[in-house]
Amino acid sequence: MLKIGDKEFKSRLFTGTGKFSDNATMKAALEASESELVTVALKRVDTDNEDDDILRHLGHERINLLPNTSGVRDAKEAVFVAQLAREALGTNWVKLEIHPDPKYLMPDPIETLKATEELAKLGFIVLPYIHADPVLCKRLEDAGTSAVMPLGAPIGSNRGLRTQDFLEIIVEQSNVPVVVDAGIGAPSDAAKAMELGADAVLVNTAIAVSPNPVEMGVAFKMAVEAGRMAYEAKLAQAKNFAEASSPLTGFLDEL
Repeated sequence: MLKIGDKEFKSRLFTGTGKFSDNATMKAALEASESELVTVALKRVDTDNEDDDILRHLGHERINLLPNTSGVRDAKEAVFVAQLAREALGTNWVKLEIHPDPKYLMPDPIETLKATEELAKLGFIVLPYIHADPVLCKRLEDAGTSAVMPLGAPIGSNRGLRTQDFLEIIVEQSNVPVVVDAGIGAPSDAAKAMELGADAVLVNTAIAVSPNPVEMGVAFKMAVEAGRMAYEAKLAQAKNFAEASSPLTGFLDEL
């Protein structure tokens, strides 16, 4: 069981809601994935409409909403959007995304730290999306973050765990849950992240743009479970030289 803030999760697969062809497909894929934490951009929510279409499709009793601040450019805008989300959706959880560069969508570490400090003081459960920067992760812990969300590769790139060396350091020294976010393009990437000791992964594009999002949701669910199981069972040590699994000598000498 994974615990973040005041909630516990059976599933360690978190999902996003962007890029699906339609809301019905999104709903079916998310239910098939059995994800219990789903991020949604506040700008996609019609806060004046109680029957907002995307919220209606996310109304499953198992699903917890994680509003994100996608589109903001600095800490001031992020805090404002988080407060709007708390009022509109009735949750103090927020995925903090501050990426002023529209081409590469790289998270701004300085503004992210400033916003985390402010939001934590305001009582938010903050999950910041960041570079795979071990020093920043420790600073965010000091600022009161509830988890860290280092990227595996640029958002939507499907390039996998390009930051693996740094993710390993983050996992080794973190005192809060580590959720690998962005870049995960295949279930094998998710399994690898879990084998490294990540507490969860967040996947969006790889499921949403699949020709069969429902089947892909199931594939990611199984990959996350397998990766976590392997981590808990402890992986065998990698070696530089061959080592036979069966004796090579002995019985021939007796002939």
